[in-house]
Amino acid sequence: MVVESRSEQENRIRVQRRRILLSGAVGTTIEYFDFLLFGLIAPVVFNELFYPKSNAMVATIAVLGTFAAGYVARPLGGLVFGHFGDRIGRKPVMFTTLVLMGASTTAIGLLPTYATVGVIAPILLVLLRCLQGIALGGETVGAVILATESAPSGKRGGYAGVIQIGAAAGSVLAALGTSLVASMPADDRLSWGWRVPFLLSAVLVIVGVYVRAKVEESQVFQRAATDAPRRVPLISALRQEPRACITIFLTVITETSMLQIFTVYVLVYGAQELHIPNSLMLTGIMIGNVFGLITNPLFGRLSDFIGRRAVIAGSLIASALYVVLVFFQLLATGNPVLIVLAIAIPPAIIQTSIFGAEGSFFAELFRSATRRFSGLGVSRQLGGVIGGMFPMIAAALFATTGTIWSVVGYYAAITVISLTAVLLARETNRETLT
Repeated sequence: MVVESRSEQENRIRVQRRRILLSGAVGTTIEYFDFLLFGLIAPVVFNELFYPKSNAMVATIAVLGTFAAGYVARPLGGLVFGHFGDRIGRKPVMFTTLVLMGASTTAIGLLPTYATVGVIAPILLVLLRCLQGIALGGETVGAVILATESAPSGKRGGYAGVIQIGAAAGSVLAALGTSLVASMPADDRLSWGWRVPFLLSAVLVIVGVYVRAKVEESQVFQRAATDAPRRVPLISALRQEPRACITIFLTVITETSMLQIFTVYVLVYGAQELHIPNSLMLTGIMIGNVFGLITNPLFGRLSDFIGRRAVIAGSLIASALYVVLVFFQLLATGNPVLIVLAIAIPPAIIQTSIFGAEGSFFAELFRSATRRFSGLGVSRQLGGVIGGMFPMIAAALFATTGTIWSVVGYYAAITVISLTAVLLARETNRETLT
């Protein structure tokens, strides 16, 4: 038996931490690319390919409902993968979620259309979208937990923020892929062009699996797992730490809605009501998320110093003020520069402040590593169900009232709920995970 010296042990830990950050960021990039690609391409082609053309508004709401189905399925992913993540470890779960997401996304690129098989086409589309949601229900939790549990003392926010780079990188890649599809001639775009980004997911998954091969299990989990494992970790989390579950659930409602209003719903509203070219709006999304590659870890690191609640609350307040006072007004100007700026600001600054800080915050709210994955996974994904329905709810509100202010009012209302939950939660940045 070889005994490591102290310096060798410290070097091994440093190498392992770098591997965890790289694998988490790469895996999250792939997951978000796959998941958001659907939402960005859907308004561009899916209403023409997978639903009857008799009523454009009904087709649009149906497409957004299919997008929301992925969020409805995410709690199942949080439940299943959270259970096994707490029972057998984080690493095997992260492999499974990555492969499942890649397989379901690639399969979307192979689907027949409504013109070919009729109603079977949208049914298959919904089923595959649900598989995407199940996969993301485990991935978005597992990667952040592994990074948070592996981070050195006082740097958990920064480590979790690095993982969230994947959300920005995946958004950039999804927007780029959608831009290329949207710029194609209509016949090519509708016949084969839309399939290409989905099929490329298979290549990205191979890269992700290779990167994750050498990642070790979290030391925090390994120490906690020496105790007798809980048969149903979720029940333990709900019974012993209900406040953490409620806080996460209520916070994620607006966190997810924030992503939807600035990334998905804006494509629908901007194209249909303001006649803004999709290419212009996608440019704003790409530019904002390029900046998000830098600001995500910066906001995570900032939360190590000033606290998680301050950063998250600041994001919620800023997003509400931005939606009420700035966002739709800039879109309505018709000025291309102002439109790109309006869409780029949220993913560059506003969204990234909550993304960067929430990963460590949510994980730290749970005091036990053997129920953390389950409690966080289900709570987060249930909140994501409501938030993921935002584009569909917004489209229905606008269709009913004829004014964007109904959408603005709904967003402001859910923001108040999430902000209250954050302010009532305990601060966690100085706590230990053991």
